Amino acid sequence: MASFHLRRLVSSVLNSRVQTNPLLTFRCFCSPPVTPFTSHASYDPNSIHLSNQESKRRLFNRLLYRSKQRGFLELDLVLGKWVEDNIHSLDEYRVRALILLLDLENPDLWKWISGQEQPPESIHINPVFAAVREGVMKNLESHSAPETRATPGKPWVRGWDDIKKFPGGSITGNQ
Repeated sequence: MASFHLRRLVSSVLNSRVQTNPLLTFRCFCSPPVTPFTSHASYDPNSIHLSNQESKRRLFNRLLYRSKQRGFLELDLVLGKWVEDNIHSLDEYRVRALILLLDLENPDLWKWISGQEQPPESIHINPVFAAVREGVMKNLESHSAPETRATPGKPWVRGWDDIKKFPGGSITGNQ
């Protein structure tokens, strides 16, 4: 019975004169609606309750997972380690700040944490961002020579072959 309705739905979509995407139409009938550009969090940062131990444990586990599984290796390592070390000492205000930090886009967040770009004021005053950035900068100072780092405001990686090796070759990058 279900396959009959599915075939009927697909044929009606394909035979219609209006340009529609059958995958989107199919998704609307088979799964709950998805709102684009929403937070990955299934909770509102303003409605955090840390009084119940079970909800606190769930929230901390969710935040730890989100910080370690971002899909951006550098951030997975830096944020995951920081959250793992500090999550149990965060108060409600800092938990909210962490949630807002985890909602940021990976490339922007990495550029701001690593000092390649200046963050916006709203991010710069975030206490969790300040603590993570301080840790990253401390590690850079202790483990890498200043000449190997880019100047502030410049990207670290420019290309695998930045030196012009032969006449007529590219000046920078792997072009």
